Amino acid sequence: MGLIRKMLRLLKRIAQELKFIAFVMKIDPRTWRTHGKMLEWARHQADTPIGGEIVARGNELRARVLREFKDKYKSVPGLRLMIHIPPKHVAPGGFSLFSNLADSLEYIGVPVKKLYWADNFNEVFSSFSPTHLMTSDHLLYLDRIDWDQVAGYKKSHPLAVGLTASVDLQGDRTLADRLEWGAEHKIDFYFGFRTGEYYRERKEYTPYFERGHKIVSIEFGANPLFYYPVHTPVRDLDYIFLASSNVDKHEQYFKWLPGIVFHNAGFIDGPGWHRISHYAPREVHRFLYARAKIGLNLHIADSLRWASELNERTYILAACGIPQLIDNPKLLFERFSREAVFSASTPEEYARLYRRILADPAEGERRALLALEEVYARHTTFHRAETLVRSFQSSPV
Repeated sequence: MGLIRKMLRLLKRIAQELKFIAFVMKIDPRTWRTHGKMLEWARHQADTPIGGEIVARGNELRARVLREFKDKYKSVPGLRLMIHIPPKHVAPGGFSLFSNLADSLEYIGVPVKKLYWADNFNEVFSSFSPTHLMTSDHLLYLDRIDWDQVAGYKKSHPLAVGLTASVDLQGDRTLADRLEWGAEHKIDFYFGFRTGEYYRERKEYTPYFERGHKIVSIEFGANPLFYYPVHTPVRDLDYIFLASSNVDKHEQYFKWLPGIVFHNAGFIDGPGWHRISHYAPREVHRFLYARAKIGLNLHIADSLRWASELNERTYILAACGIPQLIDNPKLLFERFSREAVFSASTPEEYARLYRRILADPAEGERRALLALEEVYARHTTFHRAETLVRSFQSSPV
């Protein structure tokens, strides 16, 4: 029976992949034809202080938040964070989240060491001497850490080790298995990128709390070091969609995107799209966004059912000053005002709003400006890094 189940899962994955390939082949060919040229253009751009109202206001807001947070927590004693960062091609989401967190913590004055998968763990760990080590609870991360060295270090040094809080089945490793592993290795805390309310409301996370753990919530945000409005000579892309094509996102793509991407030329980029050989690094995303009239955004099903998270793209589009066309995640209007985005409850409404934004660019710019104000006021990665530092201050090693 075990072999049959494995074969059925394999056949299901193959069928899903073939369905996705067919979907990609229906996307307007102009989108793929100009991809390489657009990417090469973005790689050679540099910031310029000139621009319209959104660029000018973005410069003001960014300058303000950079001043406010620069070395704000430099004087915090006994805090040295080591953050585990996967390769971008293996885990693009993990690379982005952990990199932005590390960059932001470092900017606000916290000593940070990025631990890459290719690093010699023993050498990097010994030379940095962290007070906190943060990594994922997935075996791909855990197997790259010398846990005997960690245990030995904890005997004579203060060290809190944190893992991501996840309830998803990982191969044959259940949540009970992972929590037991955590107890054996004396894991000190868990953290995640969803809201604290979500972790407390979902009964699936109860085992964490029953064992006495807290789950530190670090919601997504926009990194001001990379994401802000810039000037480009022309907005010639009707839409832009910078997103990976993970299997868990396919059904949303099949349902929501055909009314736009099959008949309109835009820019699609990210890991897993079959028609491109290279995708843009985050350092040039702002230039690509600046050439687009609309930023597309969609959420996984969990975010539509629960007030769990807004994806990172929600905050990035707002920080880059681009009109955002988004679905209707439960958390949306707890983080942004209704006038800051164009939100649709159905694929048909999504397509109608797309046409409306193209027909009324002034309204798009008005909402983009409002979203820009809101994201820089409350939702940058500096704000999220500050939340993490305060959590560590309230629960010292």
